[in-house]
Amino acid sequence: MPSDKNVALYSDLSLTLTEAGTGRPCLILHGGGGPATVAGLASHLARTGHAITPVHPGWDGTHRPEWLTGIDDLALAYLHYLQDCGLRDVLVVGSSVGGWTAAEMAVRDTGGIITGLVLIDPVGVHVEAEPIRDFFALDALGVAEYAWHDSARFYRAPETVPAGQVALQRDNMATLRLLAGDPNMHDPKLLRRLRRVDVPALLLWGESDRIVTPAYGAAYAEAFGRGRLHVIPEAGHLPQLERPEATFAAIDGYLRGTSADPVGARLPGTVRRGR
Repeated sequence: MPSDKNVALYSDLSLTLTEAGTGRPCLILHGGGGPATVAGLASHLARTGHAITPVHPGWDGTHRPEWLTGIDDLALAYLHYLQDCGLRDVLVVGSSVGGWTAAEMAVRDTGGIITGLVLIDPVGVHVEAEPIRDFFALDALGVAEYAWHDSARFYRAPETVPAGQVALQRDNMATLRLLAGDPNMHDPKLLRRLRRVDVPALLLWGESDRIVTPAYGAAYAEAFGRGRLHVIPEAGHLPQLERPEATFAAIDGYLRGTSADPVGARLPGTVRRGR
């Protein structure tokens, strides 16, 4: 059964975590929509591994210290958590801004703690020909139209959302804007740094995502030393919610292809490029 706990990471920051399962450690990082958007993913990964799902500081009413103002701060905090726990051979899975955080962790992981990456429609890099949609300029209907394949299924009119949930969403978006809003949802230096990441990276992409397009995803995957793009049909920015079976199957295939030799394994269909 999943268990919740608070871990004192620094004197002014405690992480709120949910843990489940045993086996290879898997850190699961949510996007702007909060931990509920990766709950099903965590349950799936807990069947074969030790799933660790934190709430990013500032989301869902959790405390965010004043110094935590960027995705780089978040990435370092999670790396320090893995180090403090003595975890090794860690798989990091991130959705949207969580995928960006995972990528920032990977470029800073000088100790080789992270041995696998699964990034689901991540933001975080600048691709000249494929700009990131200005998420903060969209209303609820615009978010549904750009983020979902089946917008009618997932759109909720604002007047139907309980007041408490509206307030929570507003606070979550304020934190997202603070951490990722300037420049819009990316680190200008990240794309060129990804070539130094020497672990296999699977980038899963919803074919209908118009927040960050599959073409953006292709450039993102190409930037990694060992990256591969896998496009999921009939899904948008959160394929783990729209097409969970297809998403989980792709992740399971990645795990089967990399588990035997996490250092030397190649993803099927990738070529190891020179530096």
